[in-house]
Amino acid sequence: MGNATAILTNRRGYTRLFTAGLINGIGDRFSGIAMLALVLHLTGSGMAVGISLGVRMLPYLFLAPLGGMLGSKLPRKYIMMTTDILRVPVALSFLWVDGENKLWLLYAGSFLLAAGEAIYNPIRKSTIPLLVKRDALLTVNGLEQLMTGCVLILGAFSGGVVSLWFGPKMAFIMNAASFLVAALLIYGIDFKANSAAEEEKTLIITPDKTLIKGAKHPRGGVWQSIGFLIAGSLTLQIVLGYELLVPLTNGLDNVLISVYAIQVFHAGDIGVGAFYAALGIGLSLSFFAGRYLKRGLLLVALTGLLMEGFLLMGISTASNFTIAFFLYIALSLAGGVGNACLDTLLMRETPPALQPVLFGIVSAVGNTLMGLSMLVTGWLLGAVEPRMLGFAGGAGVVAITLLLGGYTWVRRKKDSSFTVPWKSL
Repeated sequence: MGNATAILTNRRGYTRLFTAGLINGIGDRFSGIAMLALVLHLTGSGMAVGISLGVRMLPYLFLAPLGGMLGSKLPRKYIMMTTDILRVPVALSFLWVDGENKLWLLYAGSFLLAAGEAIYNPIRKSTIPLLVKRDALLTVNGLEQLMTGCVLILGAFSGGVVSLWFGPKMAFIMNAASFLVAALLIYGIDFKANSAAEEEKTLIITPDKTLIKGAKHPRGGVWQSIGFLIAGSLTLQIVLGYELLVPLTNGLDNVLISVYAIQVFHAGDIGVGAFYAALGIGLSLSFFAGRYLKRGLLLVALTGLLMEGFLLMGISTASNFTIAFFLYIALSLAGGVGNACLDTLLMRETPPALQPVLFGIVSAVGNTLMGLSMLVTGWLLGAVEPRMLGFAGGAGVVAITLLLGGYTWVRRKKDSSFTVPWKSL
């Protein structure tokens, strides 16, 4: 905890980035809860709710890679500020939705807000190594999990209270205000302090796995560099495999958490909120657990993933709501520690110049696969009992862990002379 406090105290740039992310996240929760309440009030249709959620997944496929490319060519600070400011009028447009005939405005606004998030998120993540030292990355990524946990707990709870007491319109106004505050916080960040990172913007990786410094990347140079980078790094291969396979089961979990609360345990909307609060508690606890990690991050991540699989199977067989609640805390704890390890490995193995593009690719593919998984899960629930589907999802996570672990074991038995060249600069 002391190390994290020192980072937030001494690294003002990251403190501003952390605070902006916290405010943005809570504002988004406000808007999301109010939006769903408004849709249900106007239509009473579950399909309308599904559409409003589904349109938020579409922009990631195309705009996350675009955001990554922009981040490798333009100042990341001003891209983040611009996406925040442009989302202010979009968030306020929800104030004009006063009837079912204006739901199109809500759907369009949800799409545009998600488009901004798709561009913003990979760029934000790629700025972290520019603001903190390499040996502090694991602690900072733990703080990122803590931030997500706080957003889940505070955002969901306070968003529901604001929507209930003051109405959805107040929640929409507060969301718009959160974008403005976040933009002002980011404006105060000085990225020029890390001159070494700025120099790496001109680094490219050649087919013989050496570095060249130049004024500009050659045509296709960024993509070629990423290809050579991944081909030469077993750690990156495992991390990317994790990031691209696990969303297939995450989509299933996101759908089942509400189904378990309402249909299996008959706890209603309060049960849904309690389960999401459990996820937030687990993510917050993962920050404190992660402080004891020093090495073996890849093994820790795979172990956490294996635990997630068994916990998902445990949730599917839980006899009552209380047991499921505590299992969700343990599930989120394991996932939070694993995510912190994975993000740290990805940042350590990738030069800053390539991080926006790589994070954009991961975000695009991961969110698209998760959206497809959610659609398939919704379809399967018409024919498969929720507990059985949840058990199968947990078994799938275990299978993914064994696949990645087996690949790691086989590859490490082979001699590889590749070294990560930018680390020796």
